[in-house]
Amino acid sequence: MQLLDGVKVSEEILKEIQSEVAARVQNNKKVPHLAAILVGEDPASQTYVASKVKTCDFLGFKSTLSRLAPDTTEAELLALIETYNADSDIDGILVQLPLPKHISEDKVINTIHPEKDVDGFHPNSIGKMVLGQDTFIPATPNGIMMMLQHYGIDTVGKHCVVIGRSNIVGTPMSLLMSRNTNPGNCTVTLTHSKTKNLKELCLEADIIVAAIGRPKYVTADMVKEGAIIVDVGINRIEDATKKSGFRLVGDVDFDTVKEKASYITPVPGGVGKMTICALMQNTLKACKD
Repeated sequence: MQLLDGVKVSEEILKEIQSEVAARVQNNKKVPHLAAILVGEDPASQTYVASKVKTCDFLGFKSTLSRLAPDTTEAELLALIETYNADSDIDGILVQLPLPKHISEDKVINTIHPEKDVDGFHPNSIGKMVLGQDTFIPATPNGIMMMLQHYGIDTVGKHCVVIGRSNIVGTPMSLLMSRNTNPGNCTVTLTHSKTKNLKELCLEADIIVAAIGRPKYVTADMVKEGAIIVDVGINRIEDATKKSGFRLVGDVDFDTVKEKASYITPVPGGVGKMTICALMQNTLKACKD
């Protein structure tokens, strides 16, 4: 078993981005500028946004963070996005999800200008991705592809089972893995919580991408020997031995599944780091385009 180490891979890629930004500065070219918007006080969202801003600082990006109150109206949020759309110095706009229930995520995503959609969630971005055209790829699936490429994992002709059908991870992941590329060229089965024969499908899989949002959902009896396991899940479970009272686990029962896997991502330290890495790469692309 070999760990797919997102910390190590992301560090290498981020250093490459950092060098490219330094060269841009030396040549008096524009520095990438990411604007992040955080609505409310969700602890996990605060942690994610803080990590993204810290990474911007490390890379030499400019960053703007707008913290909005939980009762911010939808109209106020959309107006701020339009202000950022009109600001030529801002290359990428990121609105941290989830949003308070009184705000439509679809309206927010649709309001971000496609050229600044570094999350890759806008219908224009998704449509171009489906057609295989150049666009912003959603950060988590893109980060997974970058990781598979880094480790030189041959996916051609493999059966990939994706568990979870979200627009952010599962659905775009299934599209990317089926493309005529490497990584890619897989036969893909997109499954979800209503799939009746999920265990049987997983036992046939050469690659499993778990993104269902349920702690330790994928167990050893669902995995065949030598399978490649990509765990997208980040779940908090109670743990009295921890100062915080909880610990993070993935959608895969890591301790038992690792005994059968040829490659596996840890949680934390796997896909999460690659997601931020891919987001920064998209922001650099937005600046250069």
